[in-house]
Amino acid sequence: MSQVAEQEPAAADGESYDGLRLRNVTKSFGAFTAVDDLDLDVPSGSFIALLGPSGCGKTTTLRMVAGLETPTAGSITLAGQDITYAKPYQRPVNTVFQSYALFPHLDIYENVAFGLRRRKRHDVDATVREMLELVELTSQARKKPAQLSGGQQQRVALARALINKPEVLLLDEPLGALDLKLRRSMQLEIKRIQTEVGLTFVHVTHDQEEAMTMADTVAVMNAGVIEQMGAPADLYENPQSTFVANFLGQSNLIEGTITNRAADLVTVDMHGIGVSVPAERCHADSDKGWIGIRPEKVLIGEPGEELDAPGNTIPGGVVTDVSFVGVSTQYLVRMPWGQELSVFQQNTGRHQIFAPGAKVELSWRPEYAFLLDFSQDASAGSQKVDAE
Repeated sequence: MSQVAEQEPAAADGESYDGLRLRNVTKSFGAFTAVDDLDLDVPSGSFIALLGPSGCGKTTTLRMVAGLETPTAGSITLAGQDITYAKPYQRPVNTVFQSYALFPHLDIYENVAFGLRRRKRHDVDATVREMLELVELTSQARKKPAQLSGGQQQRVALARALINKPEVLLLDEPLGALDLKLRRSMQLEIKRIQTEVGLTFVHVTHDQEEAMTMADTVAVMNAGVIEQMGAPADLYENPQSTFVANFLGQSNLIEGTITNRAADLVTVDMHGIGVSVPAERCHADSDKGWIGIRPEKVLIGEPGEELDAPGNTIPGGVVTDVSFVGVSTQYLVRMPWGQELSVFQQNTGRHQIFAPGAKVELSWRPEYAFLLDFSQDASAGSQKVDAE
């Protein structure tokens, strides 16, 4: 599958690029290719997430940058220096793992100071205190790791890595061991720290929300390649493959036939109903495609009810399932052609809640739809990540 890189134009391959650059990087384990001819530019000071399911190649990519795996082919440069075959300790790179790997016999201060003491630095005290202040653990300096919560231990691991001032900080599923509430607060905490220190962060995760919350740029990986790369909102609103459409959130994908391509609008016959898709959101090369619409962009109403979504109204729906989840009510609606579509309606109190069996109409604004190539598997990426 082609790699789509929505990023700044790359500088010429030379020593002028001050960020992290992977060129034609491949990693094979016997007959299995974990990473396949990967190109990636990570600008200095940016926060990028490598997102994908288990086995997509994201962790292998991170390990090659760290020096823990050697590429089968290709090159890796950092700040203009070729580090493809450099030993891990020779690279200006630090890694924070899910396990934290703190020294249990040392207190927090000495855990953070470890790297500086090993390099015989003289400004240890001031630098350690600065790092502890950054991660808001000054008052915990003389406690042992076992006396801290999981979130606090994670912050110690960050401080210990950042104190070495690496060119790149690698984060390997760093929040996977935390419970949901703590994980969400740590997402914001790590983003705050990255903004304050201004270093390059490369974060590997299988958690879509985590990637979209923390990173400026998300690279969605599948089967060893980058399917699409860009700002989180751009990937979500305008996915260019069925895998990205399904892996980032949920999508309704409906078969359609293109009847007209204009400069700014593509018209599609969707089971006898004419719908429109903006030309810049059309990624179908053939005459057939998958019309995509996110469940929260679909409005639901009684037959004949005026819905605030001029352009695409689809009659003949029957509610087959209703789930009340607090902030929204989630419906499954069977359409006349037999497909069930998902609809998420926010619980503002302005709308009635439909019961199973109710007859309804659906509607959405054309500018929210997208069109994907029909040659792609409509279920690709919809199998969510393994249970943690």
